[in-house]
Amino acid sequence: QLVESGGGLAQAGDSLRLSCAASGRTPTTYSAAWFRQAPGKEREFVAGVSPSGRATSYGDSVMGRFTISRVNANNTFYLQMNGLKTEDTAVYYCAAKATPFDSLSRSVSLYNYWGQGTQVTVSS
Repeated sequence: QLVESGGGLAQAGDSLRLSCAASGRTPTTYSAAWFRQAPGKEREFVAGVSPSGRATSYGDSVMGRFTISRVNANNTFYLQMNGLKTEDTAVYYCAAKATPFDSLSRSVSLYNYWGQGTQVTVSS
């Protein structure tokens, strides 16, 4: 089970931090990612992190502004969003994928654990 928190309203240029707490039936070793979906658009990859935290990957539109991290001791991962833009407005979903390797995936179809989504709205 993945539970997100931290969404809300922001102005362009502001920062927000999303959190995703894993519990229950979440796999012991998993890669983690954030995806987002704006109205009328497909769900897109935002950022991902490997089980150890050593490898990360970002979508082109957020590179240099967003940072993904994780604290395995707390079974929680985060998305720090700086320099928010109006086009970042979307529902943000955290996701996890069981893996025995220290790797990550950018493909939405490979993730089988999902949070409920949290709305992020950025105004100009």
